[in-house]
Amino acid sequence: MMHKQLLGALLLALLLTILGCANPKPHYIIGVSQCSADIWREKQNAELRMGAYCQENVELRFAAAYDSDERQVQQIDSLVASGIDLLIVAPNQVQTISLAIDRAYDKGIPVIVFERKTNSQKYTSFISADNYEMGRVMGEYIASRLHGKGRVMEIMGLKGSSPAIDRHNGFADALKNYPDITVVATLQGDWTEESAVKAVKAYPGNLDHIDFVFGQNDRMAMGARRALQESPQLSADSHQPLFCGIDGLPGEDGGIRLVRDSILDASYIYPTHGDKIIELAINILEGKPYEKETLLQSALVTRDNAKVLLMQNEEMMHQAEYLDQLHSRADTYLKELATQHVVNWMSMGVILLLVVTIVLFYMYHLRKVKLQQERVVSTLWNMEIEPAPVADETKEHTADSSADEKPTVVAESAFLARFREVVEARMEDSEVSVDDLAAEMSLSRVQLYRKIKTITGSSPVELLRTTRLKRAYQMLLTTDKSVSEVAYAVGFTAPSYFSKCFKEEYGMVPGDIRK
Repeated sequence: MMHKQLLGALLLALLLTILGCANPKPHYIIGVSQCSADIWREKQNAELRMGAYCQENVELRFAAAYDSDERQVQQIDSLVASGIDLLIVAPNQVQTISLAIDRAYDKGIPVIVFERKTNSQKYTSFISADNYEMGRVMGEYIASRLHGKGRVMEIMGLKGSSPAIDRHNGFADALKNYPDITVVATLQGDWTEESAVKAVKAYPGNLDHIDFVFGQNDRMAMGARRALQESPQLSADSHQPLFCGIDGLPGEDGGIRLVRDSILDASYIYPTHGDKIIELAINILEGKPYEKETLLQSALVTRDNAKVLLMQNEEMMHQAEYLDQLHSRADTYLKELATQHVVNWMSMGVILLLVVTIVLFYMYHLRKVKLQQERVVSTLWNMEIEPAPVADETKEHTADSSADEKPTVVAESAFLARFREVVEARMEDSEVSVDDLAAEMSLSRVQLYRKIKTITGSSPVELLRTTRLKRAYQMLLTTDKSVSEVAYAVGFTAPSYFSKCFKEEYGMVPGDIRK
């Protein structure tokens, strides 16, 4: 009986909402200024959108500065001028973005600073993980793996950014307790893999006696690994260093999988938590209590816990994608209903019942994802890592290699990662050919085609086109470039052909993305 009453109430509420809101307007408009665009921020943006789904009448406006101070200042001013109710911002650097944030704050717009700090006190709330603590724990972990003695190299993130500064300070403070560990170099990167490659290759010192490399994120750790593997100083018989980073993302190229496959020795989960940022934003806008400073929980990832963390995170990603699909369907049905002028009552009842069913499934899966997230956080927060001694690593590896190691999978993962780097580096070149890609990989055209086809089932050309379309999709969401500008920026020679490929890939023309 109670279920019938609940269903009836939901049907009545939906009917009144549909009939009374033919042209719904967003109650809150929230601007999101990202300092860059990468897989970490793609994941966070998806969580921000998911969090907005759970609120009533929230519109998100995204902008990505692609590591440009000047562009981010312009984007913040543009968001403010467009009439936003609240600004969420990750400053590219500590000092250079502060004035733009101050201008927004002085106009009465609440400001949430997340992930990166500003040198001004003109913000409403700050939310991030503890970057100093991440650096400190990584320093302690490396010291434990080296038994308090060895030579270490550090690759820093973007100069002047607060995570790079805080992670370095925590790392340096931890190693002060280990006088027999020498930091042979602290090199400057900019969070990208290629910046670490260049920094390591430009290092004038001896690379033959590096025991451990700490990249301040996983991409730079992988860049350092690649540079050392290509170094003429090191031979196959040379001492091979270990590598660790920070971010600990799930997914094919994420840090958790790299640790599981022993490509990285460790990573550190840098939580994105877009859902918590949206929750904080709504509390501020509605005058509810909130914290001025919020530190998110995070934890170390090693081979001991990487497998279970990967399974949990991939399940969460699957559920999030399913929720997104349910929301899109419900949104489509509601829009169709809102535009109808004459509707048969029986048809209306059937459609409303369908919408209610979708909403109920949506709420169920949303709760499932939240419970899964809480379980993962609880597991990580209470987990203690006891790394195995370095001296036993070779024996241990030899003993259980047949059971635990998958060299073929690791090699394929590294090969695909390298191919992806080559593709992304040449993406804007509309003249690039499979022969060019093969040459970059030191393979013949036939060898590259066979290897890519065997691993992925797709050809190199198909992967290149897919990568271009994915980058185009992101640019359409996060920049104000025209469709033609986006087409040329990702290597298409004609906007018409780009639109054709885009529709085949996503089922819509590029212009529909921004609608």
